[in-house]
Amino acid sequence: MKRKGLVVLLVSTMLFSLTACSASDTQISANELEVVLASVESVTESVASASTSSDVGSYAFTGESTIDADDDDVNDSISGSASVLLLEGNSIQFTGSGATVNGSTVTITAAGEYVVRGTLNDGQIVVDTDDEDVVHIVLDGVEIASSTSAPIYVANAEKAVITLAEGSVNVVTDGATYTYPDAETNEPNAAIFSNDDLTINGSGSLTVNANYNSGIASDDDLLIVNGHITVNAVNDGIKGKDSLAVLSGAITVVAGADGLQASNDEDPEQGYVVIEGGVIAITAGLDGIQAETALNIYGGELNITSGGGNAGVTQTDNQGRPGQGANTAADAESAKGLKAGVELNILGGSIVVDSLDDAVHSNGSITISGGVLSLASSDDGIHADVTVTIESGTILITTSYEGIEAPAITVLDGDITIVSSDDAFNASTGGGMEGGRMGGGGNCTLVVEGGSIVMYTGGDGLDSNGSMMMSGGVVIIHGPVGSGNGSLDYGSFQMTGGTLIAAGSAGMAMAQGSSSTVYSLAILFQSSLQAGTLVHIETGNGEEVLTFAPAMAYQYVLVASPDIENGETYVISYGGSSTGAESDGVYVGGTYSGGTQYATVTASSVVTVVGSAAGAGAAPGGQGGGRRH
Repeated sequence: MKRKGLVVLLVSTMLFSLTACSASDTQISANELEVVLASVESVTESVASASTSSDVGSYAFTGESTIDADDDDVNDSISGSASVLLLEGNSIQFTGSGATVNGSTVTITAAGEYVVRGTLNDGQIVVDTDDEDVVHIVLDGVEIASSTSAPIYVANAEKAVITLAEGSVNVVTDGATYTYPDAETNEPNAAIFSNDDLTINGSGSLTVNANYNSGIASDDDLLIVNGHITVNAVNDGIKGKDSLAVLSGAITVVAGADGLQASNDEDPEQGYVVIEGGVIAITAGLDGIQAETALNIYGGELNITSGGGNAGVTQTDNQGRPGQGANTAADAESAKGLKAGVELNILGGSIVVDSLDDAVHSNGSITISGGVLSLASSDDGIHADVTVTIESGTILITTSYEGIEAPAITVLDGDITIVSSDDAFNASTGGGMEGGRMGGGGNCTLVVEGGSIVMYTGGDGLDSNGSMMMSGGVVIIHGPVGSGNGSLDYGSFQMTGGTLIAAGSAGMAMAQGSSSTVYSLAILFQSSLQAGTLVHIETGNGEEVLTFAPAMAYQYVLVASPDIENGETYVISYGGSSTGAESDGVYVGGTYSGGTQYATVTASSVVTVVGSAAGAGAAPGGQGGGRRH
């Protein structure tokens, strides 16, 4: 597919690490690192074109909603028969029926509609009804504070709906300590708390200042239909135990713990989060959005900072290797951007994550089938404990230890750009040495069937601690520089389609396996060439096959493509210049001139090796022979 322009940013603190396959490999030198940094920072295409692509639009969800919202959930009108609560500092005036007032506390005891206006200095609105109908509370310009409990507390109701009246500004603030009747009681524990289903709608604004614990919480389902909502919480920001769903709205959360959360870990059908639209900004001390089971994102504009954001990849793991993120296993708490316990599905939207821990994480599976993602992490950009499947979408990983990691990784389509200090793609079970390879896992798989993938890597580019297969798409690998890594690292690699271009170090040089049907030229140079030095391949008849400018210093270039034909003669040059249009290092059109001819060769096997390199680890055409096993 045709690539969109993408910016490749590199945080200056990034440290390219040792190989993920051997703790004894040598780290790249400071001089090599300086060249890598300068090379990658020279890639200056704009990411703006990705974040404004037409399939995102206004970030509103336009498909058929998966959220079960009924008429009560979307009703934000005020009827003429509504009861009225007038808050007057330390007292409450009530007009209507269905509620009782005791000093600065009002208890709603019947279903119906209640309009609340005014200021309550230290009091509480309590809902406690056995009716099977909805309690509808309209906040129409209120400031409600409580020093000892939740200012708004739904103790019992079939469902409560809070409407933010059009044009209204509403503020709810609790104290730093709550008073409970006994030691066994620990709820309410949020500034707005409901034991039952809770819905928030309307076009007005709501600011929640939660000084005790969470901001807005429901022990059942929590639905946000719309509204301008700001939550400042010392613990979790917005929390639905069984589910949390957002249809639309403008939501800003600053939380000491998780930003958005669904916490039910006892029922496999509960504990899920659904985002269908809205503009959501989250700054979280721990996870940005955390779902115990499923996290599904269909649309919306999400901007998430978790754990203070990425700190560069300068930490060391328990084997002394650089990387593995600043939030290592020694840290007890998670600071991921998006996190799901079972499955994480992204179908659309614009998602920006800056995280200390993994940017996108699932304990089970991750499926990306749309949207625009810009991810920066001190650990992995995308990590799943079971599978990662990319069906479409635009993914830009600007900073990571490893770009995408899972035991099974499949790319069907999409535009993917990765900057990683270690492996860009790593099909691995993670952990320590197993079967002679880091992460072990002979059953690990890395499959590329389509899409456009560009990598700028300090470790391996495509790494599978098992099998690797490529049947389509375009893959471009810049790096690594250090000789302890290779652009490719695998147990077996069968290539039956697509185009693969890689330029990196020669110490661990590999090419596709002998069972492949796509032919390649594996070019070894006697010494390392500087970043940006062109490699030019043309046929014996002078027809251009490839003009490529690697972004890092290199000694080995692999070109595997249907354009490489058995029995055809090719002329290989380096240096010089091209007048063509450049994208991701590849020049298209124009004229190549001024280079130095390196070799003339006839393709005679699946992998035709050209030249030699001092210190090369193995014949590039090997199926893993002589590698780091």
